[in-house]
Amino acid sequence: MNTDRPIKLAVIGGAMIGSAAARHLSKMGHEVALIGPSEPADYSSHTGVFGSHYDEGRITRCFDLEPFWRQANAASILRYEDILRESGVEFYREVGVLHMGAAASKDVAAVGTITAEAGILCEAYEDMELAARFPFLRSTEEMKGFFEPRNAGYISPRRLVHAQKIAAERAGARVINELALGISENGSGVTIRTRSGPVEAERVLVAGGGHTQSLLGQSLGFTVFGRTVAMFQLGAAEVQRLAEMPAMRCLGPKGKDPYILPPIPYPDGHTWLKLGSDPVDLPLENEADIKNWFRSGGSTQVADGLQEQLLDRIRDLNFEERRVVPCMTTFGNNRLPCIGPLSERVAVAFGCYGKSAKCSDELGRLGAMALLGEVRAELAP
Repeated sequence: MNTDRPIKLAVIGGAMIGSAAARHLSKMGHEVALIGPSEPADYSSHTGVFGSHYDEGRITRCFDLEPFWRQANAASILRYEDILRESGVEFYREVGVLHMGAAASKDVAAVGTITAEAGILCEAYEDMELAARFPFLRSTEEMKGFFEPRNAGYISPRRLVHAQKIAAERAGARVINELALGISENGSGVTIRTRSGPVEAERVLVAGGGHTQSLLGQSLGFTVFGRTVAMFQLGAAEVQRLAEMPAMRCLGPKGKDPYILPPIPYPDGHTWLKLGSDPVDLPLENEADIKNWFRSGGSTQVADGLQEQLLDRIRDLNFEERRVVPCMTTFGNNRLPCIGPLSERVAVAFGCYGKSAKCSDELGRLGAMALLGEVRAELAP
């Protein structure tokens, strides 16, 4: 893929952070190309990279324990309407988020304390009040919940990426549906190797999610973990019964702290209820590990545990089919993403901690600013 002249700015990674960065850069008036492959049709036979945004449900909310993530959440959610207007693609439903757990839990108490201090609207419910407000819950004895009703609910990560790409293209960005195989710097810029040939750029932002470190050929101190999601197909009666269900965060020890999405229509024409929570971290050390994990279809053992937890939390749930879906996330040591320059011409933006879908627009904006030479000191690699 030879071009007549080098592209000014290139973003590698057409997923959530990369597509957001491309939109922000193009809206600033920069010449930018977004490079990344489309969604694989079949995980089991796919030979390229994988992403975790090929889905219709991710919880979005303002609350987080960490100030950085609260700020990123709020900034992104405020721009959801801009992205909708610029693209014409709907991707967000404000159904609220219920944070709940044992009334005596410090984690539950922290939700009330932090939301009050941060000015995040939350409604508190306990025991029978919780049961009355959310009648689908199986048991609320000695439980407490904080319901975040505004600027909270769920997004479709797949549709958000689509919206970002449309908005970026309308602002002048070029979207290149290619897999980046590697990059190399030279005196005048950066060469991006793709299956169709090289792409030359003056500067590059690498936002490849769990593939970032492999693409760069160096570790930046982050570990990629395999995750398993369980999905439950619901019939019309259950969809109607759970129509007022919010997204949920169940607070508890690791492996007993599932997030639960309400019933969501999927492209297959069915409605699915989804949850995830892994009791044990599964490190994916290299590209081969990542590809093998996605091709494996995920852990049925983890899915069995998730099914048990779901039935413990949702009263009289009747589902028609269960699916097990693999996913991945990246974790570092300081609970912050890695956004900043690696050299004069190459910057990175990745490190989601399982939190970045809802705030990917702000992470993409920060990645765009890092590529232009401005970066928050605490985020730089």
